[in-house]
Amino acid sequence: MFRKRGPKMTDDQHKPAPEATDTDRTKTVGEDGLDIPDTETDNMQEDLETEFPGLDGMDEGMLGQVQEMMATLERAGELEKENADLKGRLARLAADFENYRRRTQEDVAAAQGQGISKAAEALMPVYDDMDRAVTMGAADPAKLIPGMQAVQGKILSVFSGLGLEVTGKEGEAFDPQWHEALQVVPGDEDDVIVQVYQLGFRMGDRLVRPARVVVSRKD
Repeated sequence: MFRKRGPKMTDDQHKPAPEATDTDRTKTVGEDGLDIPDTETDNMQEDLETEFPGLDGMDEGMLGQVQEMMATLERAGELEKENADLKGRLARLAADFENYRRRTQEDVAAAQGQGISKAAEALMPVYDDMDRAVTMGAADPAKLIPGMQAVQGKILSVFSGLGLEVTGKEGEAFDPQWHEALQVVPGDEDDVIVQVYQLGFRMGDRLVRPARVVVSRKD
């Protein structure tokens, strides 16, 4: 009986397996069975070759330029994100400023309304006195002048309470900061108010209305 022989072995099968090279030893096999590159440079180069197949075989100088361009593009993306963040902050700041401006305008309008109301309330008694003076003067004209003088005094008192000071009285030295000279007439002294056409008022160092006066001048 003949025995069936197995397949004949070739000469290559008799040869020992080739030893692993240093390159093979430095590679690491991942869980999916793929080789993991050893360095970060290899990763970037493989990424470039994967994304741009035409770069395969590029020399180191050109590869460095491409890597620099990719780094620049990455930096541009970061700058674009920072720009978007700054725009958002600017928009919030503009909204906050608009709210502040609106509240300030409302506060100023409220303060002005309170000031007008306070001044009108202070002048109401003056109107009442003037009304009585006119009523009495209609019956007896001689009483009209004293009544109107009393009203003038009360008005000046109200102005004083509001912080106003009278300027431009007769005998006062002329001061162009507070007074307006309508006429210059001969007199015993220079720059003395001899007649007042219209009283002036100031509030501290601020002129509210200049006094319109006649000033003397020595010949």
